[in-house]
Amino acid sequence: MRRIRHDIHGGPEVLRVEEAEPPVPGPGELLVRTEAIGVTLPTVRRVRGGAPLPGLPGDEVAGEVVALGPDVTGFAVGDRIASFGLPGAYAELARTPAAFASRLPDGVSAAQAVALIRGGHVALAALDTAAPRGDESVLITAAAGATGHLAVQLAKARGVPRVVAAVGTPEKAEFVRALGADEAVVHGQESWGAPVDVVLDGAGGDLLPRALGALAPGGRLIHFSSGGGTLAAYDLLAGAKTVTGLTMRHFAATRPERYAHHRAQLWEWASSGRLRAVIHAELPLSGAATAHRLMEARANLGKIVLRPDAGTAR
Repeated sequence: MRRIRHDIHGGPEVLRVEEAEPPVPGPGELLVRTEAIGVTLPTVRRVRGGAPLPGLPGDEVAGEVVALGPDVTGFAVGDRIASFGLPGAYAELARTPAAFASRLPDGVSAAQAVALIRGGHVALAALDTAAPRGDESVLITAAAGATGHLAVQLAKARGVPRVVAAVGTPEKAEFVRALGADEAVVHGQESWGAPVDVVLDGAGGDLLPRALGALAPGGRLIHFSSGGGTLAAYDLLAGAKTVTGLTMRHFAATRPERYAHHRAQLWEWASSGRLRAVIHAELPLSGAATAHRLMEARANLGKIVLRPDAGTAR
C-alpha cells in the first residue's frame, strides 16, 4: 500500500510517499480502506516537531472496514465508517479505534464524514461545555476553519442570538456570514465589537489573550486549539472570567452518552442539509505537502481532504 511518511521534522517538503506493508489492527481496532483523510493543523504542527520519528501523519479517516482486530464488536467487514484517534491515516489502509468509529448514513459522503467526525464533535462539545443560555452571545475564533465554520452553524442552530465570527482575513468574512454569522471581525483589527458571554477559541497562540479580552465580565472561554498561548491570571481574576480546556478524546471518554447523542445529531443534520461541511479542497494522497502548505498559509475555507483514489498531485 501507499502511505505518507517523514523521517525528519520540518515543513511540507519532508513528506514523502512510500510503499509499505498493510498495518494489522490491534485489539479494539478496525482496519479501513481509506476513501477520505482529514488534514488538521495539529498534524501539520506535529510534522514540524513533536511527532515520533519516523513520522506517520494523520488520524482522521473515512472509508470501508476491511478487517477487525481482536475484541471488536458492533462492526463488520464492509461497513463504511468515519473515525479518528491513531496516527498513520495518510495511507491507503489505516488503523483506527472502533470506540471512535461511526457508520456513515446514506447521503453523507466520505469527504463530508471526515470533515464532521472530529470538527463537528469538537464544535458541539465546546458549545455543550460553554452552555450559552437565553440571550447570551458567542464569539468563535478561526471561524472559517475546519471546526470554526461548523461551530458557527451549530451555534445558530442551537438558537444563539448573536454569533460573532473572527477570521484571519477580510476575504473570509463573507464566507462566515453566508454560514449564518451575525457579525464578522478580522483577528487583527483593533476591536472585535461589543463584549460577548462566550468565546470558542480554535486559534490560540497570540490571539488567546485577545479572545479572553473579548469576554464580558463573568464570561467563559472554551479553548480547543493546539496553538497554545499564555494568559495572565490577573485577567481572569479581574473579570471573573473562566477558561476551560477541551480535548475530544477526553470528552468522548468521560461523556460517552453525550458523545453518542452528538454523533446522531451530526449525521441527522448533515443528511438533511441543515449542517454544511464545506470542503475547501480534495487532493490526492501524493498532494499531502500541498495540503500542509494550504493549512500553514491559513488559506482554507472549511476542510482540506486527501483522497487516495484522486490520482497524482500536480
